[in-house]
Amino acid sequence: MKMAMIVAMDEDGCIGRGNGLPWRLASDMARFKRLTESDGFNSVIMGRRTWDSLPETFRPLPERSNIVMSRDTDWSEEGAITALYVGRAIEIAFAEGSDECWVIGGAQIYEMFMDRVDEIHVTEVHTNGSGDVFFPEWDRTGWSRDEIETVEPDSDNEFASTYSVWTRG
Repeated sequence: MKMAMIVAMDEDGCIGRGNGLPWRLASDMARFKRLTESDGFNSVIMGRRTWDSLPETFRPLPERSNIVMSRDTDWSEEGAITALYVGRAIEIAFAEGSDECWVIGGAQIYEMFMDRVDEIHVTEVHTNGSGDVFFPEWDRTGWSRDEIETVEPDSDNEFASTYSVWTRG
């Protein structure tokens, strides 16, 4: 099973403001959906605050197994499978028959899975000072970067962005 992360961050590494995204990028949202759904059956792993930040109409994210990390053993939501620790989240994805498992945030969840992924899909949003939640420090030694696409700002994309795939090894 492929393990990957997907994240949008500004030039300072900011990934969020409060309980949401600090920008509006339709191209990035479409890419997120396309990649995390893909052609097979996939899982997404997220923290409870990321789950809470999803619009109710998109919760759970359709066509994917939604695994939510929470330390609250009583937490449950329809459409979400709760995992208390990293190994359990991976076990659930495997047991669900996932071809790919995507770690989708937030900051603590990214940090917990950093050593478990072989790819990190990064949309760098060309702005800074966007918010108060940041991607964890990441030693890029041993990773290679393949720049895939640059999107200019328009009526659907608030800022220019560059999409890259970082591969370990």
